[in-house]
Amino acid sequence: MAKDTSALSPSVDGRIVFLDYLRFIACFMVVVVHCIEPFYLGGEGTFIRNMSDAAWVTFADSALRAAVPLFVMASSYLLFPLKYDTATFFRKRFVRVCIPLLIWSLLYALIPYYGSADGFDRGMNLERLLLNFNPHAGHLWFLYMLLGVYLVMPLLSPWVEKVSRKGEAIFLAVWAFTTLIPFFRQVSAVVTGSPDLWGEASWNEYGTFQYVSGFVGYMVLGHYFRKHVPDLSWKKTLAVALPLWIAGYAVTAGWFWMTMPKDFPVNGPIDIAVYMETSWQFCASGVALTSVAYFMVIRKLTHSGCLYRSIILPVSKISYGIYLMHMFVLVFFNTAVSSLALPTPVHILVTALLTFSVCAILARVISIVPGSKYLLG
Repeated sequence: MAKDTSALSPSVDGRIVFLDYLRFIACFMVVVVHCIEPFYLGGEGTFIRNMSDAAWVTFADSALRAAVPLFVMASSYLLFPLKYDTATFFRKRFVRVCIPLLIWSLLYALIPYYGSADGFDRGMNLERLLLNFNPHAGHLWFLYMLLGVYLVMPLLSPWVEKVSRKGEAIFLAVWAFTTLIPFFRQVSAVVTGSPDLWGEASWNEYGTFQYVSGFVGYMVLGHYFRKHVPDLSWKKTLAVALPLWIAGYAVTAGWFWMTMPKDFPVNGPIDIAVYMETSWQFCASGVALTSVAYFMVIRKLTHSGCLYRSIILPVSKISYGIYLMHMFVLVFFNTAVSSLALPTPVHILVTALLTFSVCAILARVISIVPGSKYLLG
């Protein structure tokens, strides 16, 4: 039987050190991604002012799309397979994920962003919550997805405990193939006039690869790293991770740039951005490759000195709270920084640093209050 390599991961007070670094980094990556959005989303749906903005959006955002997969891999590395019975697992996840999601969904439905009260319809926002996330809090889609992953963890837990390394690798190979599906859909749409693939039709949305695709792959990938991938030296880690990252980035950035209209300013329907973002889909091949590369490198971050104890660990513990609240703060700072007329990359970085720092402070203060777990997870 293969040795569980998680036993080799340095820990502090029962915490796996590199996972705290991962949460810190991934959380900041998410904030930066959302600071970039105003530079290509707006107007009629898609709005890019000039070539410079187009280049910065492509350069930076393409490198950061792995943030969400990293969170899923971290959850899997820590929780999968289940360490306790299904009822206990769901109860713990409900307290940590569902209750804060409900509270923040209501807050986003009732409180408009800074300077955007016009047209804010609280009644419509609340009605939408019955079936989906509020469009004013689009980032909460992540929690719905994560809950879906948690729902299948108890089903796959017995399998992953018994499957051989080869069997798990075969599953991941099939899943890796499915990360090409976003591109196959574009090809199919051109060749056949329909994006449907392998059994999909108007009467059947569940194609051949439906059940082995999506974020479940990242869940299995996190476990595969934990159980089967040994701790490599920095040299060997970079020898694998760098080519993976370069290949993945070439796909994410290359497609986005090539499919972007070059007649600036670009101002058109949201469909333009959706098409450009094909390579940015979280379960597309380029993002999957960069996710693996980042995970391998971050896994080497095991130093538990002053930086870890004073910054990384405290922020990691409240990273979920930062994620939940950050859009309220980000919109305020984006508006404030816009008045300074800074160069695009400086604007993005300043807004992200201010947003992340203020959210970390707010979440840290809230965490001191009794019962804060229901608000911050």
